[in-house]
Amino acid sequence: MNQEHISSLKSFLNTSKNIVIIGHRNPDGDAVGSTLALCLYLNKKGHKATVMMPNDFPDFLKWMPGAGEIVLFEKDSKKSVQLLNEAALIFTLDFNLLSRVGEEMQAVLEAVDTPFALIDHHQQPDAYAKYVYSDVSICSTAQMVYHFIEMMDDLQLLDKEISTCIYTGIMTDTGSFRFSSTTATTHRVVAHLIESGVDNAFIHQSVFDNNSAERIQLLGVALQNLVILKEFNTAYITLTQDELDKHNFQKGDTEGFVNYGLSVKGVKFAAIFIENRQEKITKISFRSIGSFDVNQFARNYFDGGGHINAAGAKSNLTLNDTVSYFISKLQGYKQELSYA
Repeated sequence: MNQEHISSLKSFLNTSKNIVIIGHRNPDGDAVGSTLALCLYLNKKGHKATVMMPNDFPDFLKWMPGAGEIVLFEKDSKKSVQLLNEAALIFTLDFNLLSRVGEEMQAVLEAVDTPFALIDHHQQPDAYAKYVYSDVSICSTAQMVYHFIEMMDDLQLLDKEISTCIYTGIMTDTGSFRFSSTTATTHRVVAHLIESGVDNAFIHQSVFDNNSAERIQLLGVALQNLVILKEFNTAYITLTQDELDKHNFQKGDTEGFVNYGLSVKGVKFAAIFIENRQEKITKISFRSIGSFDVNQFARNYFDGGGHINAAGAKSNLTLNDTVSYFISKLQGYKQELSYA
């Protein structure tokens, strides 16, 4: 964020305001953690801030401070529209394209006469925000919220609840601090969060160690469906709607499954394809190691995007046709995917 935006926002936030903070559709740990942290901070400053999500989020994140107050646009659009119309400022966190909230909510956001503030670490942001804090080098939006609070000269306001939300966002978006985006600065931030009261062992257990028997069994199905394409150093997993239904699929149950493909020796590019009959789409997650850019791959062929080594997308084709289309595009990347 440039100095002009910092000074302008500091001045704007000097008096109490109605503020709405939005995360992307199908929110993950970073979206929920970053929005809740910013909300708790702004409310501590005397504002009336509300977190709004396009749709529901996984149960393994619902223990987080403030999670019970999140407004879901999909469940209560009337209240959501009222809050947006009454807001003096709308923050969008962990996404930089308004299309990431879904068509109905996007239309509402595009119609409101309210300035936007963007905090996000994904590539190629759209130009819809008055205030922009975009940095693709930072591992998570939650860490960016920490730095935003720092820019506002308010780090003394960090408490256990705010720090817990920031820590959860960083932990989930860095794969428990193992991805290359985890920097020395990230660890310094995390050290400060722990000093502020974070119980890191409790957070890890709450997010990762509360699996239902059905989720573990679904993971077994996913691993059974794992396919290795040795020619392209690529692995992919498929899950049909019937397989999801058989194991009582809940939102968030497939989180992290794609990383198992990437953990196979010699694999450089991994994908998971998940059938969603209700939305008539195939949901896709891509992961890579090294310099292979899955953000660009997702943008080129699946109207998706994200980061160099992690991206999401969707397809309007059937599951089988999506996989066939995916494989057909790998031939053009054979050299990039080789280890030669």
